[in-house]
Amino acid sequence: MQSIDHFNLRSFDLNLLVAFDALMSERSVTKAAQRLKLGQPAMSHALASLRLLLDDEILVRVGTVMEPTAKAIALAPRLRELLLQIQSTLTADAPFDPLTEKRIVRFGFSSELEILLLPKLAAYLQVHAPGMRLLTRATPRSDVHGMLDTGELDLAIGCFDFELERHRGVALFDQSLACCFNPALVRLNGPLTETAYVSLPHALMTLKDDIQGCLSEALARTGQALNVVLAGSDFLTVLAAAADAPILATLPSRMARRYAPRFGLTVADVPLDLRVPAVSMGWSARNDRDPALCWIREIVQSLLLAENADELSFHARARRIRRSRS
Repeated sequence: MQSIDHFNLRSFDLNLLVAFDALMSERSVTKAAQRLKLGQPAMSHALASLRLLLDDEILVRVGTVMEPTAKAIALAPRLRELLLQIQSTLTADAPFDPLTEKRIVRFGFSSELEILLLPKLAAYLQVHAPGMRLLTRATPRSDVHGMLDTGELDLAIGCFDFELERHRGVALFDQSLACCFNPALVRLNGPLTETAYVSLPHALMTLKDDIQGCLSEALARTGQALNVVLAGSDFLTVLAAAADAPILATLPSRMARRYAPRFGLTVADVPLDLRVPAVSMGWSARNDRDPALCWIREIVQSLLLAENADELSFHARARRIRRSRS
């Protein structure tokens, strides 16, 4: 392969190639200037520069018109083809076919979103994009922006905010919380009250060095603190602890509804007004138009929105049942 003489090319203003093409097309300095939206003096200067660099007159006056020289005629089609190739390279989007795409997509998650999304997403990709592989990790809120900046993550999904200029994001759904416990070990005389909820031992999830776990900010707003005996990084650990010990486990309601019954746990409403951030999906601005990531973001959004619709339907049915019993 022939190498490029970068030193000599650096001294050549490549905009002159555009000027050359316009001059050859219009055969007029005035019309070429109009075509490129330049002043006539600027176009005249470009022609003078071309004549000097190519050691050729390029255009000569013959009567009342300008005619190209033999060298200019020989160069014109080759330079036009070069300009068309450059234009195509700079403006065309890379072709994307999910069936043939091969790449690793790196996800960062907070809380329960990983287990909610990945089974369905993996099943979808095996059919529609078998060459796309998923690499996931739990990501604290304090780390997510830096990891998107460095490319450690392609997408982040969870209780994150993406208000910085260098990031893009979309809100997916609001979150609610539920409480789980083993009724054989935690004996309540009636509904779970605020007093009982605060005083009983708790197991929570956390991705940071905080015994109050992912609820620390929500608890601070209520002025309450829980009697936390276990703060684990995995929701299965929290549920298993609630199954074997007389403690309460507070989790996102989606996780509680889906998995607590498998551990023999009862699910109850949280008697405190614990408001947690909405679930969002974010990515780096530099990946905003990546065709593969655009495609997978649409799939992720559709899967999680369907999950949210199921959750809303469940809560609507539960409210109707409670009203019918009252």
